[in-house]
Amino acid sequence: MNTLVLSPTNEAHEPPEARGLARDGVRLLVSRGDREPVDTTFRQIGTFLIPGDLLVVNTTATIPAALDGRLRDGEPVVVHLSGTLPGEVWLVEVRRPDHGATVPLPLDDPTDVALLGGGRIRLLAPFASSRRLWIARLDVGLPVKDYAAVHGRPIRYRHVPHEWPLSQYQTVFARDPGSAEMPSASRPFTPDLVARLVARGITIAPLTLHTGVSSLEGGEEPYPEPYDVPPATARQVNLTRSGGGRVIAVGTTVVRALETVAGPDGMVTASAGWTSRVVTPEDGPRVTAGLFTGLHEPRSTHLLMLSAFAGDDLLRRCYAEATERGYLWHEFGDVHLLLP
Repeated sequence: MNTLVLSPTNEAHEPPEARGLARDGVRLLVSRGDREPVDTTFRQIGTFLIPGDLLVVNTTATIPAALDGRLRDGEPVVVHLSGTLPGEVWLVEVRRPDHGATVPLPLDDPTDVALLGGGRIRLLAPFASSRRLWIARLDVGLPVKDYAAVHGRPIRYRHVPHEWPLSQYQTVFARDPGSAEMPSASRPFTPDLVARLVARGITIAPLTLHTGVSSLEGGEEPYPEPYDVPPATARQVNLTRSGGGRVIAVGTTVVRALETVAGPDGMVTASAGWTSRVVTPEDGPRVTAGLFTGLHEPRSTHLLMLSAFAGDDLLRRCYAEATERGYLWHEFGDVHLLLP
């Protein structure tokens, strides 16, 4: 997969609505074992699901996590809030404005960042061995999410040249604000599509995992992210599996949460906390039989999880086909469904 090189034509530069598509009009590549991948649209997902399937979705809502600030020497910066950590501290990334976007700004020593409205971020220490992520304490005079709602904007990277309102970064399932970036695999769902799936006997169960920054320059292993798998969802997952049904995750965040609370036999227990769980081909998914996912950069750790579902050879063929067919990557792009 490291041989894959994306050109700008393979990147989604704006929401599909700006390209004249409905949310569920994005493209869907369906991989089913050794069969040839199917090229279709997302609104046709019911064709590939069967009554008794359980879709598990992430109900996190995206916050406006990009904050403008200045270093002590006056240099302007943009701070991306990645998420909370145990101990009432935050994980943040400091970036330098660059031609309408931002680039990472490695810092050698702890420092303070002055924010709008008299707020301040104190960078305490680098996170693990990272050169871009910092453990920080925020002093903004009110709850951080409330401050961000007033002074922040959605995180945006270079492949999205224009700003879009926060509503474009929310999914139909969004309920609990806390994610720095949208769990984009569920963005194409619409209320009408959900209703049609339920009418066909497809069950939908919620959990929450608040996602942190996923900027691609760092290449770090995943860091702790807060999750909550409620009792009703745990029961539904276990009932589905014990009855021979398929548990299908809508997004890699759902896989991480479910695998965090799964026992060796694949049975899950309701739980909440922080997870750094990495699903790899060596340990594989114990709970989920299928996965809706976006298309990920070749150096992304998400690809380890996809390899656990599909194997390297199949994944390589699917990505080659997606590239050849002009599928679009990133949060506003197309979707890949992996099934047994």
